[in-house]
Amino acid sequence: MSTDELVLTTVAAANGGSCIARHDGRVVFVRYALPGETVRARLVGDRGAYWNADTVEVLESAAERIDSLCPIAGVDGSGCCDLAFAEPSAVRRIKGAVVANQLARLGNYRWCDESEATAEPVGDGGATGWRTRVRLDTSADGRAGFHRYHSAELVHRLDCAQLPAGLLDGLADTQWPAGSVVHVVVDDDGNRHVAHTGKGQRTAVVEGGYEAVQRVAGRTWRVPVTAFWQAHRDAPALYSALVAQWAQLEAGMTAWDLYGGAGVFAAALARGVGDTGAVTTVDTSRGASRAARAALADLGNVSVVTDSVRRALTGQRTRADVAVLDPPRTGAGREVVDLLAAAEVPRIIHIGCEAASFARDVGLYLGHGYAVEELRVFDSFPLTHHVECVAVLTR
Repeated sequence: MSTDELVLTTVAAANGGSCIARHDGRVVFVRYALPGETVRARLVGDRGAYWNADTVEVLESAAERIDSLCPIAGVDGSGCCDLAFAEPSAVRRIKGAVVANQLARLGNYRWCDESEATAEPVGDGGATGWRTRVRLDTSADGRAGFHRYHSAELVHRLDCAQLPAGLLDGLADTQWPAGSVVHVVVDDDGNRHVAHTGKGQRTAVVEGGYEAVQRVAGRTWRVPVTAFWQAHRDAPALYSALVAQWAQLEAGMTAWDLYGGAGVFAAALARGVGDTGAVTTVDTSRGASRAARAALADLGNVSVVTDSVRRALTGQRTRADVAVLDPPRTGAGREVVDLLAAAEVPRIIHIGCEAASFARDVGLYLGHGYAVEELRVFDSFPLTHHVECVAVLTR
């Protein structure tokens, strides 16, 4: 065994897809391992207080380990499906335990015991073929690919298990402008859309159209292929129904949809407040705002604002009965949470796609006197360590 390799026994899952092990008193975060395994791991990073390592051989495997469900993922492959080697139900338990740990450590909130926590499946719970949108980068020779983990190097095999069959057919052999980004979408009509963008260049559509048709709760959106839409095919309907249920709106109320994207949640909130109520949806993306204005044009009770959430809240003069937040992976943060608390919003539905930032934001709400009324965790990104968390906070 070389000097940069160690034999380690993992203890528990950590946020970010690694497992925790210890060597001579130092914490080692080991990727491509499961809790309770003994592995031979190659050191790939020294952060002083801790090391990072990749599993290169499993010496004693956990019962939940399976042959990888993704043919291109792994320590020497793409970074796409970093938990593809674990039985899907075990992955959901790992994700639940990680969220519970992060909530306790960073949010000072006990959701449940880590041994009992689990993420819920989305749709039929299938681990493969669930993604409807994907973004590929290109190398200097114009070939599309997926990044290796935390690397600029690309893997040019495109058969990632997250993708439905045929989504990327023919794209591996296409010569793209070097350094461009390739966007591929299959929409709710089953049509494929392919476009590429480059620095300082306009979006060029090479198949289908610039906008993809998406449907939620009987309403149709036309969303740019470059704009945000939930990756899991069943996530928009699930989250929309949950927001409608948890908002507990009545006719004449006011609701805010913050980081609202194309306005899926705004549509659900508009049904709750009725013609006498008001909904304001806010997002920085001009493309998303255009999609929202078009899809919600018949709803006179919805206002679409293209601005940052911070500026929109700073200038807001109407008190909301409910606020829904779906921030990016970095979370809402202290300033936005402070503004919501100062606005005395009594009911907040907060959605987070990164466990640590979600837990931190929950802790910020608790510091303002909010209490967690509901909290659910979803396995919205099977085969990966990523997770979606939704909480209702009231005061």
